[in-house]
Amino acid sequence: MLFSYTYVPHQMEKMQVFIDFIFHEVWCKAPVGLVFHPDLFDGSPELKEVMGEFGFSAQAAERGKAFYKDVKAIYDLFASLSPREIDQFKLWYQGNNDLEKVCANDPATHLARYADIAVNHKELADQLGIFFKGLYSQSLLGLAALRAKIGDIDDHYQAFVSTNKTGKCPFCGIGDIKGENHSKREAYDHYLPKALYPFNSINFRNLAPACHECNSTYKLSKDPVHSAVGRRKAFYPYAVVSHTVELQVTLQHADFDKLKHADITIQLGPAELAEELDTWKHAYGIEERYRAKICAENNGKYWLTQVLDEWKMDGRDPADFMATLARQVQRNPYAECNFLKMPFLDACRQAGAFYGS
Repeated sequence: MLFSYTYVPHQMEKMQVFIDFIFHEVWCKAPVGLVFHPDLFDGSPELKEVMGEFGFSAQAAERGKAFYKDVKAIYDLFASLSPREIDQFKLWYQGNNDLEKVCANDPATHLARYADIAVNHKELADQLGIFFKGLYSQSLLGLAALRAKIGDIDDHYQAFVSTNKTGKCPFCGIGDIKGENHSKREAYDHYLPKALYPFNSINFRNLAPACHECNSTYKLSKDPVHSAVGRRKAFYPYAVVSHTVELQVTLQHADFDKLKHADITIQLGPAELAEELDTWKHAYGIEERYRAKICAENNGKYWLTQVLDEWKMDGRDPADFMATLARQVQRNPYAECNFLKMPFLDACRQAGAFYGS
């Protein structure tokens, strides 16, 4: 990704706190043999109140009842696990929620997909899937009994964009992100897909707003931290230490009217981020999308027209245009796709477009 988001604490983090309690203080203690009952939640009074409402109120919504039943079903399956198996699940839970270490491919971090759990615990993997895949849903999070404790996702989004004001999607740099002045919001991407990974589907360290193209067209359920050959590094959406992506464009010729995708080479750096960059390109279709942006008449062709018509024909040197653009890139690389516009025009210059006959 081109830049990282700033993480914004919010009341909705309490939902993950509830899930932490359910996992550690209820499910992992199931082998003790106690009957499943709201008293198991005494250590978390607010969660106990929610569970009592969902499990015993005659007015409880069906989605609330399903939440209670799913928690109980998993408790019953945990009851048969050995102490060694419980310890393994604890390592998986911790690993799946330590997103920064997962993205760094820390070898000491245990990571578990449903497929990994199913090797020895097929029924439990299936039940965990039912629970966690449905956890991030308005039908559940919007229930009054729960919303009163954890707040509202729309409020979280407003707090988020009041801090993260770039207005561009960090996963591609070309899509807009709705901000404070919009009545609607972008969807939150599950960076580790909820279809593949349990335990973190309501962890906001694993949730990041993304533009529609990134979230719903290109990434979908692609796994950023696993390839066909094993685990891999990926950019962490909330990294505190920033990074800079180097982008170079090379053109096979300077005739824009005949320019095709195959005539454009996109090179990304620096070399020390090669693995993260490869993951990023694969997950978000970066090279295809940048080539398409360049080939579009209202993007690449217009950028070149600015130099050849609006600037050069006015008697000014294209080199001065590039110097002006370089300053704009420094000030705001994502306005008008400056981060892509600059290397494209530099490629045009090298291909002879600026001073050709």
